[in-house]
Amino acid sequence: MSSLLTGVTVKAQTASMLTEHSGATYLLNLIDTPGHVDFAWEVLRSLTACQGALLLVDASQGVQAQTLSVYHAAKDRGVKIIPVVNKIDLPAADPERIIAQMSATLDIDPSEVIRVSAKAGIGISNVLQAIIDRIPPPDAQREEKLKALLFDSSYDRYRGVISLFSLQDGQLKKGTWLLPQEYWGYEPGGNAGCNTVGYVACNMKQSSEAHIGDTFYRMGEPVEPLGGFKQSKAMVYAGVFPVDSNDFPKLEESIARLTLTDRSVSVQRESSAALGQGCRLGFLGTLHMDVFRQRLEDEYDANVIITSPSVPYEILYRGGKLKHVSNPVDFPDPHEHTVIEVREPMVKATIIVPDEYLGDMMDLVSSHRGNDIEHKYLDTGSTAARAMLTSTLPLSEIVTDFFDKLKQRSSGFASFDYEDAGYMQSDLYKMMLQLNGKPIDALAMVVHKSNVQKVGRIWTKKLKEVIPRQLFEVAIQATIGSKVQARETISAIRKDVTAGLYGGHYERKLKHLERQKESKKKMKKVGNIELPQEAFYDILRAKQGD
Repeated sequence: MSSLLTGVTVKAQTASMLTEHSGATYLLNLIDTPGHVDFAWEVLRSLTACQGALLLVDASQGVQAQTLSVYHAAKDRGVKIIPVVNKIDLPAADPERIIAQMSATLDIDPSEVIRVSAKAGIGISNVLQAIIDRIPPPDAQREEKLKALLFDSSYDRYRGVISLFSLQDGQLKKGTWLLPQEYWGYEPGGNAGCNTVGYVACNMKQSSEAHIGDTFYRMGEPVEPLGGFKQSKAMVYAGVFPVDSNDFPKLEESIARLTLTDRSVSVQRESSAALGQGCRLGFLGTLHMDVFRQRLEDEYDANVIITSPSVPYEILYRGGKLKHVSNPVDFPDPHEHTVIEVREPMVKATIIVPDEYLGDMMDLVSSHRGNDIEHKYLDTGSTAARAMLTSTLPLSEIVTDFFDKLKQRSSGFASFDYEDAGYMQSDLYKMMLQLNGKPIDALAMVVHKSNVQKVGRIWTKKLKEVIPRQLFEVAIQATIGSKVQARETISAIRKDVTAGLYGGHYERKLKHLERQKESKKKMKKVGNIELPQEAFYDILRAKQGD
C-alpha cells in the first residue's frame, strides 16, 4: 500500500519465491517493510516473524537515522543481519566510503557487505545465495503441538479477514479448529506443513478480531504463547469532521471501511459545538495521518476538515488517579487544584546530517525544547564528514512543522528518526480561542508555558485574516483560564448615517451617530458570530507555528 501522492510505502508486503542453490530448491518467504519512522511498528512486527534481515544502505547517501534504529531493533531480537549496499551504479555512488561508514557506525565486517544494483541487476544472485548460506532455517518440530504466529492480516470483501501466519511447530490442516479465536479455520491452498508461512481464512468479519502477535493453536491442545510482540500505539490524534454536517453517516462508514485495511488507526466518536459530529482518530504519526486523509478524499470522495494534531498526555490527580487525555478540550484548566502533575510524551530523536549543517540542527533542536543534546562524527577521515545528533524532544514539538524545518535548514540532506522515551513532567496549559467571549472548542490546543504568548498571537492573527467583518466589533482572544494572552480586533462595518443630511446644526449629525453607536452595542450583545466552514478549513490547513 502506498501513498498516491508521495509513493511512500506504508504497509509491509509479503512474498514467497523458489530459488535454486547447489542443486537444491529453497523456498524463501520475504517481507518488504516501510522505511519511514511513522511505520516502525510494521518493521518491528515483521522482524519478530523472521530469522534474518537484509539491511539496505544507499551507496550515494550512506547510513541514515532509520538505518540505525532498524539495525539495533534487529540485533536486539537476535535476527541475522546481511548488510547490502544498493544503487552502486549511480554516478554519485561511493561504495567503499559507505562500507567504511557502516563498519565504523554499525560494527559490521566489511567483507560481509554485498554490493548490488537492483536496477541494473548486479549482485542479486549473491544476495539470494547469502540468504541461504547465512540465515538459519526456522527451528521447528513437526511432531510438536500446533503453534502458529499471526504476524499480519488483510481484509477481503468476500472472505473477511485473511490472517498471515508463520507455522512454528506442528501441522495445519483444512478443517482445524483454531484458538484463541474460535472460528472454523481453513487454509485455501490445502495443508500447511512445519516451517511454513501461509494465510488462513477464519470467517472473521472485523480486522480487530485478528490480533497481531496472537498464537494460533489447535482446540484442546494449548501451548505457551509466542512472545516479542507489542501492540501498535497511537502517537498522534486528530479530529475528522465533514465539511457538510449532513455527510457524517457517510464519513463514518468510509472510515470504518478504511480501518479494515489499516488496523493501526484508532477510532472514537467526537462531537464539536463548532463542527458538529465527527470522529477522533489516532495515528502512528503525521505522515500516517496525511495518507489516511488522502485515501478518504481519493477513494471515498470525502470532503473533510482535520483539526490540528495533538498527542496523548498523562494527568495525575490527587489520590493517585492517572488519566490519559488525547483531546485538548478535555485537558484540565489551570484553576483545577486536584491536578498534581501534567506529563507529556517524549521521544529520543536521532538526526544524521552533513557536518556543515550541524550548527543549524542544534539550533533547531534547542528551539523545540530539546534536552540532552549530544553529537558525534560518523566518518571523520572523509572529506564529506557527517555527524549524528541525538536529543530528547517532546513529541508535541515534532508533530507540527519540525520535519519541514529540518529538511529546509539542511537543504534536504538530513535524515530523522525517533523512538518512544516515555513521559516527563512539563508546564502545559490549555489555550482556548474565543470570539466575543465565546470559546471555539475545535481550535483548543495544549501549549508549553514558554510558548504561550507566541502561539496566542499567531492564532489570533490567523483568525483575523479568515473571519469576515460584521456590523459590530469582533474581539478575538487567546485565553488560558480567565487570563487573556493575545487579542486581535476586527473593526465593525460602518455605514455613513450622516450622508443624507444637508446643513443644519452639528448636533443633528451627532444625534444620528450616537443612535448608530447604541444600535451597534445592542447588536454586539445579541449578535452571534459563526465561524464559516471555509474559515475552519483555511486555518486548520496551516500548522501551528507557521
